[in-house]
Amino acid sequence: MANLYGHSPFEVLGVGPGADAEAVRSAYRLRVKECHPDQFSDEEKRSKAQEELIRLNLAYEEALKILSQHKVGFNMISQEEAKHFAQRLLDQGNLESALRQLNRADAQDEGWFILNGKILMGLRRYEEAEISFRRAIRHSPDNREYRSLALDAAIAQRESKKLNVKLQNWFKDSFGKR
Repeated sequence: MANLYGHSPFEVLGVGPGADAEAVRSAYRLRVKECHPDQFSDEEKRSKAQEELIRLNLAYEEALKILSQHKVGFNMISQEEAKHFAQRLLDQGNLESALRQLNRADAQDEGWFILNGKILMGLRRYEEAEISFRRAIRHSPDNREYRSLALDAAIAQRESKKLNVKLQNWFKDSFGKR
């Protein structure tokens, strides 16, 4: 790593170590405007400004790298683990958590898309479910089960747009789970 003169990248940018990516970007832009070499006609000042700009660029890259490594609670896991945990949560009726677990997968195959579609159907997100089922069909074009699920999602999507179904769903959501 290049020399930041013994300072952390956050110190160089003038933000605290707990700053988020947006604060780092804002501080970087502000500092670059202050020391851009094109502002100076004196060659010595221009040279110092160029060094400071390089230092800021290095600090900015390092700070963003550090922040990207600190995404707590959303580490990627293997596809099989993600599908296993998501299926267990789906079986328990915990659809939101199942979707979060499934989205932690490091890859997506036809089984991932089918499970994703089933979870989305349970959440009444029919359009997204149909898209997911269709992506599974791309992996296995001759699979009748996948085609049936995609058709069910398309029909549910069309039906959900009818006013009486919207009212029924609202009523179930409001009063059915007590």
